[in-house]
Amino acid sequence: MGGQPMFILSEDTERTRGQDAQSSNIAAGKAVSEAVRTTLGPRGMDKMLVSDAGDVVITNDGATILGEMDIEHPAAQMITEVAETQEEEVGDGTTTAAVLAGQLLAKAETLLDDDVHPTTIVEGYHEAAQLAHEAVDEQVLAGDDLDDDRLRGVARTSMTGKGTGDVGAEALAETVVEAIRQVEGDDGVARDEISIRTQTGSSSSATELVEGVISEEEPVREDMPKSVENASIAVLDVEFDIREANVDAEYDVSSVDQLNAAIDAEESQFEQYADALADLDVDVAFVTEDIEDRAAAYLAEEGILAFEGVDDDEARSIVRATGASRVGAIEDLEASDLGEAEQVRVESFGEDELAFVEGGAAAEAVTVFARGGTDHVTDELERALHDALDVATAALDSGGVVPGGGASEIAIAAHVRDQTASIEGRRQLAVEAFADAVDVLPRTLAENTGMDPIDALVDLRSRHDSEGRAGLISEGQTGRADDPVEAGVFDPAAVKHEAIESATEAATMIARIDDVISADN
Repeated sequence: MGGQPMFILSEDTERTRGQDAQSSNIAAGKAVSEAVRTTLGPRGMDKMLVSDAGDVVITNDGATILGEMDIEHPAAQMITEVAETQEEEVGDGTTTAAVLAGQLLAKAETLLDDDVHPTTIVEGYHEAAQLAHEAVDEQVLAGDDLDDDRLRGVARTSMTGKGTGDVGAEALAETVVEAIRQVEGDDGVARDEISIRTQTGSSSSATELVEGVISEEEPVREDMPKSVENASIAVLDVEFDIREANVDAEYDVSSVDQLNAAIDAEESQFEQYADALADLDVDVAFVTEDIEDRAAAYLAEEGILAFEGVDDDEARSIVRATGASRVGAIEDLEASDLGEAEQVRVESFGEDELAFVEGGAAAEAVTVFARGGTDHVTDELERALHDALDVATAALDSGGVVPGGGASEIAIAAHVRDQTASIEGRRQLAVEAFADAVDVLPRTLAENTGMDPIDALVDLRSRHDSEGRAGLISEGQTGRADDPVEAGVFDPAAVKHEAIESATEAATMIARIDDVISADN
C-alpha cells in the first residue's frame, strides 16, 4: 500500500478497544446494578424518579426503577434488559437479577486484571450457573401441593418492604391467595383473569377481592338505577345514534309538519333501541360506542343501567365474568347473548364513580380492588400486588418454593464452592468468583436490614453448615439469622432460576466485548 494508511471507518466514528472497552462496559453495568442495590430486601430503601415533565415515581421495584431511568450506555442497557426479562418471565426478583449481574461483572473485572482470558471466564460462569441451578433444585421444599399458609408466605415475602408495611403485607397476602385460588384450575392458574383496580381515599387495609370486574365508566344518566340484583347484561359494540344513509342525500323541509315528522322519526328510532333491550329483559348495557342523550333518556325510562365508551379490555373482562357475547348490532341481539351477574352496583369514591359487576355467571374473572391514601401509595401498592400475584402463580405452576431471606443464595454459593476442586484449569477461578458474586446478595440483605454484613454472612454460613439452611429474618429495625421456613419466608424456585440464567447471560455477553465502535448516523 506504499505506506499509506487505509481508512475503513468514517471520520465521525469512535472506537474503543481492548482493556479500555472492557473496563468501560463493566463500569457501566456495575453502575446500573449499584443504582438498585440499596432497594433489595424487606428493609430496602425507595427511589424517587423525577421526569423532565415533573412526573414523580416513588418505588423500590427494580424493574420500575430501571425502566424509568434514561440509560444511554449500551452495556448498561443490557442490565436493564435483565430486569425486564425477569419481570416478564416470573414477575419478581428484578433487583436480585440486576445486582447479581453487576457483581458477576465486578468479579470478572478482577479476573481480567489477573490476565484470565474472557473466554475462560465465560466458560467458568456458565459451568457455575449449572451448579447454581442444581443447588436451587435441591432447596425446593418437599410436597407437590402448596397449602394456603405457604402460598401466603410467598406473597407476603414478595410484598414486604414495598410500601405495604409488615401488617399490610399480611392482610394483602390473604387477598392475593384468595384471588389465586379463585382462578386456579386443572391447567394451572389463569393469571390473566386477575386484574387490579386502584382507588385513592382509604388505607391499604381496605383492599378487597371482587368476584367479578370493576369498570371506571359512569352511568350515562344520573336517573338510572345505581344497583341491580340478578342482572341480565348486554355487551354491545353499537352506537346509539341516528343511522346514517350510505349515500349523500339532502332533504327539503318546507313545513312544520314535515319537520315534526322528521323529529318523530328520530325519536322513534331512539325509542326502538330501548324497546329492543327491554323486550329481552336487559337490566344493564355496556356499550363500547357512544349513546346519544335522547337514547339514554329512553333507556332510563325502561330502568336500564347503561354505560358508554367502555374500552375494549373492560368489555372483554365483562364478557369473561358474565358469560355475555359481544354483539355488533341491536337487531342481532338475542337472549342467548346476554350474561348474568348477581349484582351490578355503582359506588361513588370522592368525585369518581365505579361500577362493580359481581358474581358473574361465568365467574372467570376476579379483581383486586386496591385502596391507598395517595396516588403514589396506590401506584406502589399496585406494583407490589402485581409481583405477589405473579410469584404465587410461579410457585404453583413452575417448580415450587425455596427458603427465602438469602438462604437459597447461601446454599448456592456453598454448593458451587464444594464443586470447584473438581474443575481443572483457570475456569476454577471463574467458578469461585461466581460463588463470591452470589454471596453479595445475602450480604446486601444484611446491610439493608441494619446488620453488620460480614458478621451476618459468617453466621449464615455457619448455620447453613450445621442446620442445613439459614436466612435473614427481618425483626423490628434489624434482623437475625434463623430458619426462614419456620418464619414463613419463601421465594418461588422459578425466580431464582430465572435470575441466575438472565444475570449470567448478560454478564458473560458484556465480558466478551473487546471492541466498541460507535458512529453518528
